Amino acid sequence: MDIAVRTRAVAVCVVTAALVGVTAAASTAGTAPAVDPDPAVAVVDCAGKPQVRPEEYILACGDGNNQLIGLHWTSWGRRTATATGTDMVNDCKPYCAAGRFRAYPVKVTLSHPENDPAQPDLRRFTRIRLVYSETAPPPVRHDVTYKLVW
Repeated sequence: MDIAVRTRAVAVCVVTAALVGVTAAASTAGTAPAVDPDPAVAVVDCAGKPQVRPEEYILACGDGNNQLIGLHWTSWGRRTATATGTDMVNDCKPYCAAGRFRAYPVKVTLSHPENDPAQPDLRRFTRIRLVYSETAPPPVRHDVTYKLVW
């Protein structure tokens, strides 16, 4: 093969590779994840890991006797995030190991973002508000706010 033919073959390969890359990027552009890949704010879980739009969130890290499940996020912004879901709470009757988990429909709002002292590049929500649409788990009020300390 002479040099002109080889040069043309290499040029064709380079152009083809470039077109494949552009086509692949274009085909994935419409299927981007719903979650912002570089979120402004996260909620930190019991293990200290930042989460964005988690489907589940443990409120009682020590024993797991209170957790939010089936979370459907309607917003996730720089100041607040809101979801609906179910608060599963162990009634601990007659004691926690023998208790039953009970479901309480709830609206969840995360707020008060601050820089995380352990991870300076991370902004995390520091408050969680739970508003129960029906009954609340005794002795919790119908509308309660907790500070997220982990």
